[in-house]
Amino acid sequence: MTSRITILGSGTCVPSLERAPCSFLMQTGGQNLLFDCGPGIVRRLLEVGVSIFDISYIFLSHFHPDHIGELASFLFSLKHPALSLQKKPLTIVAGKGFRRFFDDLKVVYGNQIVLPAEEFKVIELDTEKKDGHRFPSFSVTSSPVVHRPESLAYRIVDESGKVLVYSGDTDVSDRLAKLSSGADLMICESAFPDAQKVEGHLTPSLAGKIAQAARVKRLVLTHFYPACDNVDIEKQCRSTYNGEIVLAKDLMRLNL
Repeated sequence: MTSRITILGSGTCVPSLERAPCSFLMQTGGQNLLFDCGPGIVRRLLEVGVSIFDISYIFLSHFHPDHIGELASFLFSLKHPALSLQKKPLTIVAGKGFRRFFDDLKVVYGNQIVLPAEEFKVIELDTEKKDGHRFPSFSVTSSPVVHRPESLAYRIVDESGKVLVYSGDTDVSDRLAKLSSGADLMICESAFPDAQKVEGHLTPSLAGKIAQAARVKRLVLTHFYPACDNVDIEKQCRSTYNGEIVLAKDLMRLNL
């Protein structure tokens, strides 16, 4: 069965009517996987016909607000009696430090975001070296990247052996290139144009260079700050990458 990807957000912390913060949905093996949960993502899910109760896994790349800012309201909504249509367990996967982060959230929100133990699980992955976990219909390998201490990139392998890689936010990273080796699809941040490189983020040509070194078959550039609207992002990426390039747009659908 073909896995499907839906870009929920292709933007950043900068408010935009066209681009929600960086996030996507992966539907594979009958499961719905949400990658990052910034402001507006729950609404984007509804726009593609998916409710919060349909999500089995949330993968967090790091703890910046544009990637995690709607998590508390997501969990709070799961507890609303009128919305409790099903009791599908939710697993959150994140880098080391998430449990402490979540404990701090509970100081603010208390039991409003605490789900029953049988409905909620947290998996912390190593932020110093490669780590991994096998789930019923897919496997995940993570690797630290250059952004925040807890930052992770993810490599997902579905039941058919197809490979998706998500960079999260990162600067140039040899670990990301190794993690992405031979990927069928790589969703990679490309936050700023080449001439406006910012520490902790990639540009189109740098993302392309990583994808080229990793022999990625199809590269989806995302996480665009407004400066990207004024340049030819695809042309800059093409200077270093000769595979298929896709510029992410909110609500775009792709097959893996």
